[in-house]
Amino acid sequence: MTAVSFSSAAYSVQWSGNSFSIFGFSPQPCAFSGTRMCSISTPPLPKKRAGIRSKNASNSDSEAEDLVRSLMSNFTDKQPLTSTLNKYVKILRTEHCFLLFEELGKTDKWFQCLEVFRWMQKQRWYIADNGVYSKLISVMGKQGKTRMAMWLFSEMRNSGCRPDTSVYNALISAHLHSRDKAKALYKALGYFEKMKGMERCQPNVVTYNILLRAFAQAKNVEQVNALFKDLDDSIITPDIFTFNGVMDAYGKSGMIREMELVLSKMKSNQIKPDVITFNLLIDAYGRKQEFDKMEQVFKSLMHSKEKATLPTFNSMIINYGKARAREKAEMVYQKMIQLGYKPSFITYESLIMVYGHCDCVSRAREIFNQVAETEKVKRTSTLNAMLEVYCMNSLPMEAHILFEDAHRLKIFPADLSTYKILYKAYTKAEMKELVDKLLEHMDSSGIIPNKKFFLDTLSSLGSLPPPEKKSVLKDVAVGKVLIRK
Repeated sequence: MTAVSFSSAAYSVQWSGNSFSIFGFSPQPCAFSGTRMCSISTPPLPKKRAGIRSKNASNSDSEAEDLVRSLMSNFTDKQPLTSTLNKYVKILRTEHCFLLFEELGKTDKWFQCLEVFRWMQKQRWYIADNGVYSKLISVMGKQGKTRMAMWLFSEMRNSGCRPDTSVYNALISAHLHSRDKAKALYKALGYFEKMKGMERCQPNVVTYNILLRAFAQAKNVEQVNALFKDLDDSIITPDIFTFNGVMDAYGKSGMIREMELVLSKMKSNQIKPDVITFNLLIDAYGRKQEFDKMEQVFKSLMHSKEKATLPTFNSMIINYGKARAREKAEMVYQKMIQLGYKPSFITYESLIMVYGHCDCVSRAREIFNQVAETEKVKRTSTLNAMLEVYCMNSLPMEAHILFEDAHRLKIFPADLSTYKILYKAYTKAEMKELVDKLLEHMDSSGIIPNKKFFLDTLSSLGSLPPPEKKSVLKDVAVGKVLIRK
């Protein structure tokens, strides 16, 4: 039996067998078994001096954000982006362009980012700066445009800028977003070793955080341990993000023991858990259906100075739902409401999935209808959740009717993920007419399926008997031909 114990004056954590405690809070009955809940303690208010500075900074940030929102609303396909920028040429500066890079990157408009960059270079106030290149490399990386990120790196050097740590961190992150993870990790380690040999580019805690999380996601425990040893031997001090990143990656991979060892290491470094630590532990234990541990972490959170967030409750709701523990999921939701939290669209989608897993399709539909009637913003993910519920309960015709209504009334937007749910359900049920109709919908909506769209469908057919599987494979092949046409 593994036993880990460490403590300080402020908090303590013990892990032994089935016992888990944070902040010295020992295991108690389940938080949702009828026992009284502890109220959430609020953190102390910031000092006035810090508050004044924060207020001035937030006003400045707010003005910049308002300007960028105005710019984004004026960008259209009919009018060149540069002409809009020229209208604001007297007030636009580097900080506004940084925000523009962020907003354009969120909407996959990486080419427009380059247009803004070229426009910047023509302005009198522009000075070639590592920060600009670092930001652009980061945006390109998130979009999977690794070659473009490399081109920007070369462009930066040609402009006379000397790379620094932040630029290499952005470059490493850009590579780690590429599809070939093995190659990306190899290149990332190469840059890491190169940085060690350059005075201006010495790895910092951000460098280690990026690499540690990436190798934890790849389940490469040996390399994670090697990086931790390298970090321990250096003058760099790990921070809460170091440990949270690794624990989250291990937790999402189901590597609970490794996650707990990192938690132990975090405590030995005298770093207190924050709400993100609690949430990732709750989610990891919930995913593995280790509900005793999940509930004890939640109790520890409720007795700590940290404040639970909506993701805390959403995670517990959906994981109880997957285990078909409907009553416990409902108790979490009720407790959330009692504590004054307002449900988000993710909360409602989680509840829809809970009832779907528990064969309560009509209750799931009630929640979906409630969202449709009350929420101003209608999201694709909410429609997808209800469609998933119909499909997992072998009700493809009900899914078809809902999709047709949503398409006709234009209430909920649909994207490739919506069509993938329906395509898999229709092919599995051998409903060729609906498959053909769905492909026509996709064509008229300008949605072009990629290779993964069909491969995911094929991967879901493993449980079918050979005759049915052969028939479905034929329909998938027909689908590919129709799309090519």
